[in-house]
Amino acid sequence: MEKHTLLNKEVLHIDIKTFDSKRMIDAFGDMAFQAKNLARAAKIYDKMISDNNCAIILCLSGSLFSAGLKNVVHDLVQHNMVDVIVSSGAIIVDQDFFEALGFKHYQGTPFLDDEMLRKMSIDRIYDTVIDENHLRNCDMTVAKIADSLPPRPYSSREFIEKMGEYLAEKGKNPTSVVLACYKKGIPIFVPAFSDCSAGFGLVYHQHKKGDKPRVTIDSVKDFLELTKIKIMSEDTGLIMIGGGVPKNFAQDVTVAADILGKDVHMHKYAIQITVADERDGGLSGSTLKEAHSWGKVDSNFEQMVFCEATIAFPLIANYVYHGKKWKNRKPKNYNKILGQKTR
Repeated sequence: MEKHTLLNKEVLHIDIKTFDSKRMIDAFGDMAFQAKNLARAAKIYDKMISDNNCAIILCLSGSLFSAGLKNVVHDLVQHNMVDVIVSSGAIIVDQDFFEALGFKHYQGTPFLDDEMLRKMSIDRIYDTVIDENHLRNCDMTVAKIADSLPPRPYSSREFIEKMGEYLAEKGKNPTSVVLACYKKGIPIFVPAFSDCSAGFGLVYHQHKKGDKPRVTIDSVKDFLELTKIKIMSEDTGLIMIGGGVPKNFAQDVTVAADILGKDVHMHKYAIQITVADERDGGLSGSTLKEAHSWGKVDSNFEQMVFCEATIAFPLIANYVYHGKKWKNRKPKNYNKILGQKTR
């Protein structure tokens, strides 16, 4: 089998603007199990959009954009349906930035011969595949951006803003979340920034610099900046796709604010889409009711949806998009505010 035959059929991103799920999700609300949970989650998100005092934080983990969900998040950004993003590194760098550089994810199957793929320099993500050589290009582009910056510690938000600036000048795919957030002043935090293509690029940058001053990523600065957003926002809402570090990072800012002596509300709204189980005590499956015991999430408007993200997320986002309450929301431009505070 030739490499080009495997890297042939592109993964296409679903467009929530082209269909309206409202009637179906309203009907879900009269059902049971996860249909009912999904309907309630959609209505909580819709309530967040209507709440002018609420800053909406979108948490992303898992392999979402490679699976065709990039344009969903892009539309949320473009239509003022999200104010902050907290994500795993793979989604932002290996998937979004990767595609913004002109590369693609391709459809495959989970039954391909992985040793054959390794020899062809093809990487598999369940039933999708990418060209490892393209990913190396992504690594080195991150290194190039780091080389161009004054050597100092950066929050991941600051560095990703520079990635957006790079794409504004040299990007090849305009439908990029990193680029859209750069243009709209929406902060993207990746608290485990080295755990992705960015990590390889920064390792290369630091190795090349040796003992000379170099760019570093300050994850504590990430935490402080997101806590500042919580402090300046009267209320906050969480939309969590998957779990992991982004989920905990965003939930923890209520506790961090308290430690700083600031009296803030728990997250007023919270929804989570996950297939993780709570019974092993792991973070990704821990319920939002459990988070209330930690002082992180209020108990009035929270909903778990135990469903795979490629199914549930487009439906919920579509419901809120076609509700059109986002038309009355104004962008918060937290990047500008945080930049001023830094200076």
